[in-house]
This record gives sequence, C-alpha cells and structure tokens, in this order.
Amino acid sequence: MPRLFTAIELPDDICDELHRLRMPLPAARWIKPESYHITLRFAGDIGNVQAREFADNLARIEPDGFELRLSGLGVFGGDDPHSIWAGVEPKPELEDLARAHEKAARNAGLAPDTRAFKPHVTLARLKHSNVDSIARYLSRYGGYRSEPFFVARTLLMSSRPSVGGGPYGVEERFPMRGMGFLADEGEGDVSW
Repeated sequence: MPRLFTAIELPDDICDELHRLRMPLPAARWIKPESYHITLRFAGDIGNVQAREFADNLARIEPDGFELRLSGLGVFGGDDPHSIWAGVEPKPELEDLARAHEKAARNAGLAPDTRAFKPHVTLARLKHSNVDSIARYLSRYGGYRSEPFFVARTLLMSSRPSVGGGPYGVEERFPMRGMGFLADEGEGDVSW
C-alpha cells in the first residue's frame, strides 16, 4: 500500500532560498531541499486499486497554470511548536486546485479531509524545542518573501518509510494547461 499525497513542487531557486534560511536551532530537524513541496491533498496508506482510481481522477483535472509566491514563516503547535513552515500567499487558483484534488480523492472513495487547507512548505520538524529560540528565528527570517513562480504541474507523490519529511518519490506528474513548456514530462515510477 503506497502512502500517497498530491503536491506542488517548488523551483530549484526557491528551494535554494529556503535552504539558506536554516540556522542552528536546538531540537530542529531541517527538511532537505529536494523534499520541499506544497501539499494539496494527503491520501495516506491506500490500496493499489484505490490509488489507481485516485491517479486516474487527478489526470482528468485540467487547471490552467498560475503563479504563486511564498510569504512569511510561522510555526505549527502554538506553545509546543512542532514544525516551522513558509506560508503561501492566498490565490483563488490554488484554492480551486486543492478543492479539485479533494474531489478526486473523494471520488476514489477516500474519506473527506477534515483539516482546513493551509498551504505551506515545511522547513523543519521540532521536538521539545525552545520557544525563545524559535521566536528569535522567526523575528530574523519571518518576513521572507519569494519571487513569484509558475505552477507548471502537480505531482502524485509517495512517502517512503521514515520519520516524516521524506524521502519522497514522484509517482505521476500532471501538467497544467498552458504550462507544458515548463513541465518536465519525465516518467514516474508507479509501483501499483
């Protein structure tokens, strides 16, 4: 059973920028740049038949390409932070895309996602972190804002057994309409 999710990949230059935001923080496990992504819909551990149906539903989505920009850093977990993230500026096209991926999942028989869609890029996972250190980090880097970048395709990804944060594999690629010139049409390594 593959553990699947859909995502937007980030351009290399944006990944390099995010990587440069690292600094020594007690109890922080920084995510590798090649694992940065914006999750659209987490599917979890599903059977091969359901995974194939989900992928087929995703292939029928034909959104136009659009621009995104990362903006601001924050933490999840409140007084007991568990991750540092880079935010994504609101964009109606992104919300529409997330809804389409939710519909594709539900049409494949997956339970509705009960969490509100909060687009972000996880930069680090935290365990027993020092709140003051995190606050200093956010005051230094919290105003981060990327250049706009085009969303040329979405990905169906799988996570390999580990403790969160990758490694991830690309199972299938779904180009956005009008963005074929930017989307590398490489083959996925679908295993179901």
